Amino acid sequence: MAAQLQRLVTAFIDAQRILIITGAGISADSGLPTYRGIGGLYNEHTDDGVPIEVAMSGDMLRRDPALCWKYLAQLGSACLGAQPNAAHRAIAELQTLKPGCWVLTQNIDSYHRLAGSPGDRLIEIHGELAPLYCQVCREADERLGEHLQQPLPPRCVACGGVLRPPVVLFGERLPPLAVERLYGQLREGFDLVISVGTSASFPYIAEPLRQARRSGKVTVEVNLSHTEVSALVDFRLEERALDVFPELLGHIADHKICK
Repeated sequence: MAAQLQRLVTAFIDAQRILIITGAGISADSGLPTYRGIGGLYNEHTDDGVPIEVAMSGDMLRRDPALCWKYLAQLGSACLGAQPNAAHRAIAELQTLKPGCWVLTQNIDSYHRLAGSPGDRLIEIHGELAPLYCQVCREADERLGEHLQQPLPPRCVACGGVLRPPVVLFGERLPPLAVERLYGQLREGFDLVISVGTSASFPYIAEPLRQARRSGKVTVEVNLSHTEVSALVDFRLEERALDVFPELLGHIADHKICK
């Protein structure tokens, strides 16, 4: 076993409270695009000549909903056309083995939930792609896949208003309940914080790692690229989550059996 993975196995076994932070990199092996870094589709500008942060912003949804939905539809089609991978499933199993293990994800693909991560220990800080809802009458609409096959933007059947997904677009506030859950857990502290496949460019994503480091707890990064938090962690595995977490699960499960 590689030395770095052995360190992660030991840290995971010893920890009571664990936070796994995931970004687009964990879903890349399901076929989903990442926004930045290796495999990033939008490292510079979109086809429309604007940064993805502008195209997929709350302001753009209000000003030009068809343009915003052009890129929401790309992401939506990718999410609906793929499935959770072995990393998502292994993390869900690790949460079963470790009742104090939480997942904080920036992803809106719902793959952690679909893979079996318990909802009471899953914080989807940027929301989900479905169900859609009307910005005018608030009517819910479960037909995301259907709408993606029709002219955009999707419209409410009840009032004709523009539909939107319950996601946090660029420039919008985070959902208050998710923020409250996150900071409530941070107040309790974590023995081990693992950053997986994220550039950690948002302060609320990097803060759990910074807090753990200040408290002398173990911090880890699993990422093919160097990021803003690479210099903060105790050690990093420059490998795919798809390779790391199933192997980690195997060692943790063996340890449980041997006890």
